[in-house]
Amino acid sequence: MTTAPPTPPDTDAVAYVAALRRLKAWSGLSYRRLERRAADAGHCLPYSTAATMLGRERLPRAELVAAFVAACGIRGVEAQAWLDARTGIACGPVPADVPPTNTPPPVAVPSRVRRGRRRWALVGAAALVTALLGGATASGVFTDDEEVLRTPTSVRL
Repeated sequence: MTTAPPTPPDTDAVAYVAALRRLKAWSGLSYRRLERRAADAGHCLPYSTAATMLGRERLPRAELVAAFVAACGIRGVEAQAWLDARTGIACGPVPADVPPTNTPPPVAVPSRVRRGRRRWALVGAAALVTALLGGATASGVFTDDEEVLRTPTSVRL
């Protein structure tokens, strides 16, 4: 790795993935070695996922790019440039005539809290369905109306 690593393009997904392929070639690492180096850096990048990512022409997910770039040995500002280029391609260019909004950044909710809220939402939905079905059964909605079945009908005038 005596030469400088390739830089990320910000044009389209095809060029971006081609640059990721050049980055892998620059690193000189096999897919298995990339998997181990990503794990050493605290990321999860299965070798089959890396191979699939480089074999397609679609834009990979941001977490895959972060793991791949870290496994290739790119850190700091250079790694952030790869992620910024990916975000720019995914979101498209920012129009020049639109002023930036001064909205506060969203509050990060830990995934543990989101899972808890999702679980309670599912429990609440299950309780609601149970109550509705219980009420419908008690009122006789699901039973045949005996009076209608016993009443003979006649067409005689």
